[in-house]
Amino acid sequence: MTEKLEQEGPKPVPEPPDDHFNAVYQAHHRQVYAYAVTRAGRQLADEVVAETFLVAWRRLTELPRATPLPWLLAVARNVVGERYRAEERQQAIAAEMRAWITDEELSVADVADGVAERAAVLTALAQLSDGDRELLTLVAWHGLTPGHAARVLGCSTATYYVRLHRARRHLKDAMAVATELDLPRPAATLVPKESTR
Repeated sequence: MTEKLEQEGPKPVPEPPDDHFNAVYQAHHRQVYAYAVTRAGRQLADEVVAETFLVAWRRLTELPRATPLPWLLAVARNVVGERYRAEERQQAIAAEMRAWITDEELSVADVADGVAERAAVLTALAQLSDGDRELLTLVAWHGLTPGHAARVLGCSTATYYVRLHRARRHLKDAMAVATELDLPRPAATLVPKESTR
C-alpha cells in the first residue's frame, strides 16, 4: 500500500470554492457587464450581472473551469430573457445606442466619415431584433469564437453560422435605411465580412 502511494505522489489540493469564484468574477465581470449592456441596456445591466454571478455561485460545480465565459453569457442571456420584457429591453438598448452618438462627435468635421459610419451602424443595430443583434455582437464586441457564441445561444456552430448570415443581411438592410434618414451619409457601408469556418 505504501508503494502505491509513493508511485502516485501527493494528490493536488482542490482550489477552495471562494477562490475559484473570485477568480472567475475578476476575470469575466467586465465581459458579462458589456454583454448585459448590449442585451438589456446600461440601466438594467447591473441587475443582470448580479443575478448572473449569483447563479454562478449557486451552481459553481457546473461552471466550466477551462472556459467559463460562454457559460456565464448563457446564464446572463437566460436572466435577461426571464426577467425583462422584450419591449422594455428594445427601448433601453435603442436609448443606449443613441447615447453612444454624441452631438460633439457629429459636429467634428475631421472625423465625419468615421462618425457617420458609427452612427449608421449603431442606428441599424438598434433597429435589429434582439436575436440578430446578439448574434452579431457576441463575436464582434464580446470576442467569443463562433463555437463559444453557439454555446451561449444553445445551438450548434453550423446553426450559428446560418443565423449569423441572416443577421448580417438584416444589418445591411437596416444600414441602408439608416443612411437614408437624417444621419450623415457614410463614405462606405460597414458590414462585417463573412467569416470562413
